[in-house]
Amino acid sequence: MKLPRPFKRMDGQEATDVEQASPRGRHSEKQPLSHKPVLLEESVSALLVQSDGIYVDGTFGRGGHSRAILARLGAAGRLLGFDRDPEAVAVGRALAAQDPRFSIHQGSFADIGRLLDEAGVDARLNGLLLDLGVSSPQLDTPERGFSFMAEGPLDMRMDPDSGESAAQWLARAEQGEIATVLHEFGEERFANRIARAIVETRTQTPIRTTAQLAELVARAVPRREPGKHPATRTFQAVRIQVNGELEALRRCLDQVCDRLAVGGRLAVISFHSLEDRLVKRFIRREAKGPELPKGVPARAVEVQGRLRPVGKSVRPSTAEEALNPRARSAILRVAERLP
Repeated sequence: MKLPRPFKRMDGQEATDVEQASPRGRHSEKQPLSHKPVLLEESVSALLVQSDGIYVDGTFGRGGHSRAILARLGAAGRLLGFDRDPEAVAVGRALAAQDPRFSIHQGSFADIGRLLDEAGVDARLNGLLLDLGVSSPQLDTPERGFSFMAEGPLDMRMDPDSGESAAQWLARAEQGEIATVLHEFGEERFANRIARAIVETRTQTPIRTTAQLAELVARAVPRREPGKHPATRTFQAVRIQVNGELEALRRCLDQVCDRLAVGGRLAVISFHSLEDRLVKRFIRREAKGPELPKGVPARAVEVQGRLRPVGKSVRPSTAEEALNPRARSAILRVAERLP
């Protein structure tokens, strides 16, 4: 299995444990958390929202971007929200009850074609927004198992009702597979040592909590970096693996051009280099058009690309980073569908 190159934060620094998610905010019955959608004005403005257009927020979260899009839509406009997380879907249902222009659909943006078909959308989209990464509610809720900052079940699933949890994957994966994931998705230099420790430990006792995994990694790592918990990269890598985040992005991008109307826009906010590299290469490839063998005659219209990049990549302002430190790794790329 060929995997992408290692994880790096957008600014070239190592990501800390609190930078594993996009800060899309949440509401909890136990403790309300702030709602801070990243690059809100920049991303929504980039969509060039038409009053009667059809749009998709592929990562609804707690609806920050969706509400901004709805504020620009007219009465004839339509916005669909997708999210894998049942808690996010519940928030979306409340919004849909208040605004008939909006509907929420549980599922991954990887299945955008199926979700649109099920929603009865046969027209082409005027815009698609993706705010990648795990949301703040997921990261900040111990019961979801995304962070080692507080003990909780080792879950890490964006949809806790579907698929394999982190604990289940770590219980069955072979040592070599674990080491590869830690190295490729987390840039963990001690990936082999950690993988070996996981396999040795699980023969004695199941690894079921975030604290167990964090302590295991801390014992396995011979050297620590100042200001960084040794389990940071391991948690990031396991999360990406469990949720199939990169494969979901690939699947979505493969369907984008067929679903966008001419002039429709794709806006993607990424939080680490693996995601951004996929988006950047996708836009570049679709802008270039199909490659034909040398000497094959073809008209210009037959080889032109389906997308054009819109401007340069956009990063959060200094002011936004000061208000929301989790935003500092974000990068926005935008592309427009060509005829």
